[in-house]
Amino acid sequence: MDNAISRLLKILALEKKQGYRNKAVIGGLDKFVSRWEADARAEAGDSTAINQIIALLLGYPAIDDLAARERILEQVIRRAHEITSGAGPALAGETPLAPDAAAVSPPPDAAPVAPAEPATATSRPGEPFVPAPSKPASLAPRPEPPAREPEPRRRAPARAPAAPAAAPGLGLDAPVTRLPGVGPGFAQKLARLGVETVHDLLYLLPHRYDDYSKLQTINRLKWGEEVTVIGTVWNVSSRPIGDDRKMVTAVVGDGTGEIQMTWFNPFIEKQLRTGQAYAFSGKVDSYRGVLTMRHPNLEPLDRNQLNTGRLVPIYPLTEGLSNNWLLKLMRSAISAWAEETVDFLPETVRRTADLLPLAKALTQIHLPDSQAQLAAAHRRLSFDEFFVLQLGVLAARQRFQGQAGRALRTDEELLAPFLASLPFSLTTAQRRALDGILADLARPRPMSRLLQGDVGSGKTAVAAAALWIAVANGAQGAIMAPTEILAEQHARSFGRMFESLTHPVFGRPIRVVTLTGSLRAAERAEALAALAAGEADIAVGTHALVQEGVEFRELAAAVVDEQHRFGVEQRGALRQKGVQPHMLIMSATPIPRSLALTIYGDLDISVIDEMPAGRTPIKTRWLTTAQRERAYDFIRRQAQAGRQAFIVYPLVEESETSDARAAVEEHARLQQSVFAELRVGLLHGRLKGEEKDAVMRAFSAGELDVLVATSVVEVGIDVPNATVILIEGAERFGLAQLHQFRGRVGRGPHASYCILISDVEQGDGVRRLQALETNNDGFALAQIDLDLRGPGDFFGTRQSGLPPLRTAQLSDLRTLELARAAAQAVFAADPELALPEHRGLAERVAAFWRGAGDVS
Repeated sequence: MDNAISRLLKILALEKKQGYRNKAVIGGLDKFVSRWEADARAEAGDSTAINQIIALLLGYPAIDDLAARERILEQVIRRAHEITSGAGPALAGETPLAPDAAAVSPPPDAAPVAPAEPATATSRPGEPFVPAPSKPASLAPRPEPPAREPEPRRRAPARAPAAPAAAPGLGLDAPVTRLPGVGPGFAQKLARLGVETVHDLLYLLPHRYDDYSKLQTINRLKWGEEVTVIGTVWNVSSRPIGDDRKMVTAVVGDGTGEIQMTWFNPFIEKQLRTGQAYAFSGKVDSYRGVLTMRHPNLEPLDRNQLNTGRLVPIYPLTEGLSNNWLLKLMRSAISAWAEETVDFLPETVRRTADLLPLAKALTQIHLPDSQAQLAAAHRRLSFDEFFVLQLGVLAARQRFQGQAGRALRTDEELLAPFLASLPFSLTTAQRRALDGILADLARPRPMSRLLQGDVGSGKTAVAAAALWIAVANGAQGAIMAPTEILAEQHARSFGRMFESLTHPVFGRPIRVVTLTGSLRAAERAEALAALAAGEADIAVGTHALVQEGVEFRELAAAVVDEQHRFGVEQRGALRQKGVQPHMLIMSATPIPRSLALTIYGDLDISVIDEMPAGRTPIKTRWLTTAQRERAYDFIRRQAQAGRQAFIVYPLVEESETSDARAAVEEHARLQQSVFAELRVGLLHGRLKGEEKDAVMRAFSAGELDVLVATSVVEVGIDVPNATVILIEGAERFGLAQLHQFRGRVGRGPHASYCILISDVEQGDGVRRLQALETNNDGFALAQIDLDLRGPGDFFGTRQSGLPPLRTAQLSDLRTLELARAAAQAVFAADPELALPEHRGLAERVAAFWRGAGDVS
């Protein structure tokens, strides 16, 4: 051992003599220590002191301050003498050093090691480093953490064999167990991430990247920067805050300074080890003049990542899998299998769009050589998804339009009685939307149209006009709503609209029946018999409309309201209740153009972009929990003036796994302690149908002053006297949902208010609440929501019928429209994708859309 240590000490002495310029060896001390490590471990094993020497010298080139470099060398020299003298791992009162993360022994059940890469020696001044947590002179020493047990010396794991060639007849469909180091146990863990085949693994894409080529030292951090820093955890502490919440704080240093990290996630405490080095990624904030990071992402360090100074992918994980293990497995898979991937994109399309070959795109998405290559890979994979998505949409539209439907009479003479019965005139936007619908109904093919508009824009009246046309032609209509409350609301609205009308064909009153899950057996039987005999003209209901036993004499027009809340099977089942009925799909969630083109490319689209006269803008304010009493006082004053209020909570009942306030417990507290003089009701999804109806009737009749509720009030509540909605835990709701909540008020002549209660301090939650506070335009908010939440969450893909998008962002209009144009050209030339050069493309489209269901 004296040989390796003496060699190190000689070089360190030369470095001191040359003024700490990192010139003592060719390539610098970081390269030297990479070569020196093998000799040192061969002679002394995996001692803590060796780990600390390696950590210190890897970070040496990135520290510009010569005084800091001097302190680092002094610590390295002391560690070297400890090894030769057999002393303990750290001197009393001295700051603990970062052990090399790669040298820590894994637990017995740790993941097997995939093919290892040889250590590289490419670090250079300015590259990332494992920090030397020696303290700046201005910082007081920090107590030493408890010493860890020396780790047993381990034999280096044998290099795993190269990944085998594709199994005959399987190719990339080969099970993931064909990869080295993946047995049945790890195959089960990968399956939880949706990975069962090699193809699945190649498309398990990183959710972010840490750029180890552009790290910042702590002493150079600036407020507001989004950065990644490498630091050693000096101290971890936690304290309870409020009910069942815990704040975890860690002090992190890197030899140039220290910064405080804060989380409100108690599980973080189990992930942090004092004396361990991590990469922390997040936004630099400040608290009382001291720099902090709140809720940063963290990753244990792998020195190979640091030495290569590259973009490191961070993957979605599950229990029992680490990012480092998954990255090694991915390297193995990319090396052996990426070239097996068949590039299904027609070569003319790829060249015209200037896209990477598929094998290169997959390699660069996982192991990017640069930001530019990563962007090119992302663009290729995004184009692929948009391209096959649009081909499926175009095929669906062609199939639907090729079917025969019943052409209905739609002249003004037939429509006039309905319009005359309305207590208001249609807006210009409503009439424009209705004209498009009437034109579709008059054609001998089934209508397939999306009607979208903001909250309160008057979609229901337009839908009612479409159903009137069906009835006036001697047929029937139906409207399906996602909740019983909304279905009852529609039944009441349609009852008022049609009560003064006489059936143009049968000369009797128009009959509207309701079908919901809570109907009594006798009422249900009566409604079913009336529909089957043609004695009922319009059916209003929930998913009960599509259950077995529901038959129409002649269903000519069907409306699906709040369609994104239904599964594709339910929408398809409603269509099957008639012989290719005309379908109108309504959404009160305004849909950005990019999303409409993608999800609803097989539909014609009508937009109601004008609000009825008399609707006053709702004033929105964001308050913290400390200001909650102000909100209560405001509600009390509104109630005293004769108005009513909603208070919305994210949960029905308190949960041990959530700190959110819950409706049941808060209702009791509000009634007893806050609004004792007011009448407070409770509404949530677990109530029986008749109980919900009773509460809503009482609130609508003014028998309740305050309605405490869950998200069940998102749609279908129309109480013109309600002027305030207070939303607790507002950061827990999506922007579109918050806008829907806000639409519950402002329906009468009185000024209305939306109050958001939240203590969120950063991230998308802040951006959502700020957007809602400053914007009443549902379409603008929908685009912001799409940008924030991405394609997978704006609408649940299972509900929309849209296959999951892994890389494509629906806000990327340029790539979307380029892919749409390419798909339209290919589809026009070969709609069946039957040409030999399109065989791989046809298989990809079929696989992409498999199980997606009824698109429209």
